[in-house]
Amino acid sequence: MHKPSPPLSEDELMLRAWQIAGATLGELAQEAGIACPADLRRDKGWVGQLLEWHLGASAGSRPVPDFEHLGIELKSIPIGYHGRPLETTFVCVAPLIGLHGITWDQCHLKHKLARVLWLPVEGERDIPVCDRQVGSPLLWSPSADEEQQLRQDWEELIDKIVLGEVESITARHGEVLQLRPKAANSKALTEAYGNNGAPIKTLPRGFYLKTDFTAAILSRHFQC
Repeated sequence: MHKPSPPLSEDELMLRAWQIAGATLGELAQEAGIACPADLRRDKGWVGQLLEWHLGASAGSRPVPDFEHLGIELKSIPIGYHGRPLETTFVCVAPLIGLHGITWDQCHLKHKLARVLWLPVEGERDIPVCDRQVGSPLLWSPSADEEQQLRQDWEELIDKIVLGEVESITARHGEVLQLRPKAANSKALTEAYGNNGAPIKTLPRGFYLKTDFTAAILSRHFQC
């Protein structure tokens, strides 16, 4: 089967998302001609890539929304037996230099979260990967309150980076957003500034949404 072409509208994208809701990852992998891994320890991005294939995402690894012409980002989210997200959600790599003068309205994080298609997927480890089902889709944009929470955390974290405090930031900082290392291995260092203003080498950092934030999004939608 050929990879589907990009959807031309939000309605077409949502129709495709509903068409795969209820299917197992094994069924979707077979349709796409892709092998289903026994576990995801070495294939962390596999589920997202499989869903991108079926929905016709075109961005690849470029720093633009997955459905670039629609301005929509795709986020698969592993869900436990009680309907709660099992892990934080990676959004984008955090810039560690060149931050003077940057504002929330200009930042990559805001643009990435402007419109998100959430696709819950069963994620409990005792369910074989191929037997895990895809849930109902949710197309979301942050409310005024949600955006304010995100903005407040982003500004506080960026201030710490600018002040040379990047290495003192822990996953506990932030109410809804966290900053933590995002690297394939400990040798993948990038440039930042230390607290004396001198350049340092440190692990790349990524912005992640905390599970309480994504759980609230899902629960508001699915309890309606």
